Amino acid sequence: MKYRTLKRANLSVSEIGLGCMSLEEDHAQNERILRSAYEGGINLFDTADIYQNGFNEESVGKALKPFRKKVIIATKVGNVPNPDGSGLIWNPSKSHILKSVEGSLKRLQTDYIDIYQLHGGTIEDHWEETIEAFEQLKQEGKIRHYGLSSIRPNVIKRCAKQTNIVSDMLQYNLLDRRAEEEVLVLLEEQGVGVLVRGVLAKGVLSQKSRSVNLDNNKEPIDILIDKMKSFSIEKNTISQLAIQWVLSSSSV
Repeated sequence: MKYRTLKRANLSVSEIGLGCMSLEEDHAQNERILRSAYEGGINLFDTADIYQNGFNEESVGKALKPFRKKVIIATKVGNVPNPDGSGLIWNPSKSHILKSVEGSLKRLQTDYIDIYQLHGGTIEDHWEETIEAFEQLKQEGKIRHYGLSSIRPNVIKRCAKQTNIVSDMLQYNLLDRRAEEEVLVLLEEQGVGVLVRGVLAKGVLSQKSRSVNLDNNKEPIDILIDKMKSFSIEKNTISQLAIQWVLSSSSV
């Protein structure tokens, strides 16, 4: 495994991290997956308080507890399940963040979170209040760093230039290159690390799924995959090519 430096945090993170959102509600199975990832050199594990209504954090904490100090745990805050079950309510308030971190710490079985990420955000949010909460948690030692999980250029620009975020998690792959328009350059200039999600475009770029309709246009997907096949010397290496393409960016 190769590692890169998350500059603002001075953290050495594995080039490949494990996004835990898709783990199932099975502690034993999840433990096998998480420990296998750790043994393979992965040290960055990402979750969120809303994944499986907290079960995901519990599973991650349980599996990583034996080597907690050797891994980087990132989780997220800001979304609240609607009581009637119809989606999520956005709440980036200071009171919510300070309350939610206690639940995440308990579920993760740890006394600190390496990267506490705001799970979204709009330019109209009361950012001073939100950042005040994160800074307070840093002072209290409950989090080491904080970051953002957003693809909105105006939000990213504000946070990168006016706050101490160390990272932004955004979607970026061969079929979704919006981040190249302005975000990647901006984040690199500001020294903010880019954590990429969706590298395989819901499985399309691994050829495990061709049924996903991205932007209602399937023909370019087929053309792209055919081109990728021409670069793949061995069988089943398209996913590796998609991953290496993302890693070739100096912003990542």
